[in-house]
Amino acid sequence: MEKVNEFAKNPRKALFRLAWPIMLATIVQTLYNVVDTAYVGRLGEEALAAITFSFPLFFILIALNAGINTGMSSRIARFLGENKKKEAENTAMHGLIISSAVAILIAIIAISFLRQILAFLGARGNVLEFAVDYMNIIFAGSVFMFLAYVFNGIFSAQGNTKTPMKIMIASTLINVALDPFFIFPRVLGIPGLGLGIQGAALATVISFFTGLAIFMAATRKVSYLHVHRRNFHFSLPIIREIFSVGLPSSFTMLLLSIYIMFLNRVLVTFGTSHVAMFGIVSRLESVAMMPVVGLAIATLTLVGMFYGAGKYNLVSEVSWFAIRSSLYITASVGIVFFLAPKFFFDIFTSEASILAIGSPYLRLDVLTFPLMALTMLAARIMQAMGKGLPGMILQIIRVFVVAVPLAYVFVFIFEFSYISVAVAMISGGAASTATGIAWLVIKLKKIEKKPIS
Repeated sequence: MEKVNEFAKNPRKALFRLAWPIMLATIVQTLYNVVDTAYVGRLGEEALAAITFSFPLFFILIALNAGINTGMSSRIARFLGENKKKEAENTAMHGLIISSAVAILIAIIAISFLRQILAFLGARGNVLEFAVDYMNIIFAGSVFMFLAYVFNGIFSAQGNTKTPMKIMIASTLINVALDPFFIFPRVLGIPGLGLGIQGAALATVISFFTGLAIFMAATRKVSYLHVHRRNFHFSLPIIREIFSVGLPSSFTMLLLSIYIMFLNRVLVTFGTSHVAMFGIVSRLESVAMMPVVGLAIATLTLVGMFYGAGKYNLVSEVSWFAIRSSLYITASVGIVFFLAPKFFFDIFTSEASILAIGSPYLRLDVLTFPLMALTMLAARIMQAMGKGLPGMILQIIRVFVVAVPLAYVFVFIFEFSYISVAVAMISGGAASTATGIAWLVIKLKKIEKKPIS
């Protein structure tokens, strides 16, 4: 493929050429999440807590979608590196079909048992009602989200990140514009729908549907790969490849969802305000990590192409350059959050109870930023080479081996304060990072011994 040779001339420049549109789009999306949470926060502490309880379920959707997307993108990138366009197109069609089926199945199951699931997670009273109202709409429209993200992955895997950037930003701006008018009865003197938390969910679904429609139109006009049913030929090896990388990736993110559910259960013992505080911290973490997410997606594409083309020396060069860059990014953002935590909490809420506990927690939590970045990059690089299992194992170490047991012991046995939860998270991140970097070093040394194409 011509692009592989073009990227090989200057791989570091190519990495940022692929990464910056993803970074920009994800930053815009994350800022929207901040704005969305701020709007919901104006509905009161209970509505904000409902969003926090809903987040793990929303994250399950993202996890399943991201797994399919990662497995598909990794295989497409390697096929393109091997100059196999037809196989890459067939892989894209498999990704769309699998994604649609999974989205519909999950929506049916989740809507049927939503109240019971949220109650199990600890939501009670008005918080439970708000959370049910929100997630019913999100699950009903989840197929649009799944398909939009798969189209995003198809473009990114072929080295075109500018088109999805434009579409994602357009979709996000639509969401931002709709949000206040759907949530509140009146906005700047203009009548709104006044749907409350349901309005926030409905605006999100409409924006995903709009993004999907634009992606489908763009695929016919500017995509190198032709995504059409005539290019679909059932292939068990392709399905196996998608799931061999995708299932561990999904499970990895599902572990994070379970992790957040557990932390919500721990923090609710201190009070609703602590759950709401943790929801805000989670949003701020996502702000810190979004540039790294963009870098990781670009790294997966570039490493996958170079690996498929047999350019193993460039695989190593891009990998370490991406890791160093992620450290610079997260350290910079972490310093800003550490110096002005109250400023960022003020964006979300004016509740004195939340502000009082949020600043000290966030100042400690920033230590997790570089640890999450290193673990993410190590996992993505190995996924690009068709190895999905390492990323899952790293999250098992982070969540179940270290962080969850420590949080339980700190809070329920030693009865430490809520700050001990942050200490448990840092410890888990440190363990997974050390393991991930060691694993990556061994893997890269092995492929550097292979003959270069």
